[in-house]
Amino acid sequence: MKRVVLFLLTNIAVIATLGIVADVLCTMLGTTVAEVVGPEYSYIAIYAFVYGVVGSFISLLLSKPMAKFSCRAKTIDGTEGEAERWLVATVAELADRANVKMPEVAIYPGAANAFATGAFKNHALVAVSTDIMSQMTREELRAVLGHEMSHVANGDMVTLTLVQGVMNAFVIFFSHVLARVLASSGRDDRRSSSGTYSLVAFLLRIVLGILASLVVFAFSRRREYAADAGSARLLGSPFPMIAALRRLGNLQPGVLPDSLRAMGISSAKKTSSIWSTHPSLDDRIAALEKVTML
Repeated sequence: MKRVVLFLLTNIAVIATLGIVADVLCTMLGTTVAEVVGPEYSYIAIYAFVYGVVGSFISLLLSKPMAKFSCRAKTIDGTEGEAERWLVATVAELADRANVKMPEVAIYPGAANAFATGAFKNHALVAVSTDIMSQMTREELRAVLGHEMSHVANGDMVTLTLVQGVMNAFVIFFSHVLARVLASSGRDDRRSSSGTYSLVAFLLRIVLGILASLVVFAFSRRREYAADAGSARLLGSPFPMIAALRRLGNLQPGVLPDSLRAMGISSAKKTSSIWSTHPSLDDRIAALEKVTML
């Protein structure tokens, strides 16, 4: 709950900061925001907040049912069989070690992957694919579950949504403000200015959206390193997670929906770039080899 409150307060602060920055810049230029952008300035700020913040928050609240639907994941309680019983018991053990409440546990059909989601760390969902269950040893799978439980304990689902919401607000605000400035400069024809505004705003949202995605991806890669290290702490050794990552390198990685991709154990790409939500497996293994257990 604290992270959700932080999510809302941070985004409100971002919108307020955008307004202050715009006011200061216009003052330095000897004008006002209303003169540069027009009377719709306040509507742009409200739209940026509603779309960038409220939209992200709603998607976060719906993350669990949407994840189950998109992946065809079925929750289990351990009564389905011996493998399911071990899976539920292992998640319960790791949840206790991570000091969070037992999440829902689910299995979904597909290639090797696993993910965690949920708006609250004490009401989360951890899901694994059928392939990762059948192709990993239990020690490797336990490390994967430790990785996902670290995401849950760290509240990464909320913080990643927070970053995405902030970036959305920036993109919407600046694309519309800059488009209004460019469209109104040197034009007297209102109809022509309106057409230019729509085109420039559309192009700016694409360009700024791409740049914002780079920030989100970079943050996601950092959280993957943290979740790997968290698995090592929960298991008391980095070697199971190293073995799990090496195993993943020899498996066909499962492709998750975009909304879940950052919380998966593996990316569809085995190499890393600025467009990746995950570091490369080699980089993750190298980082784990430097982890010192106290």
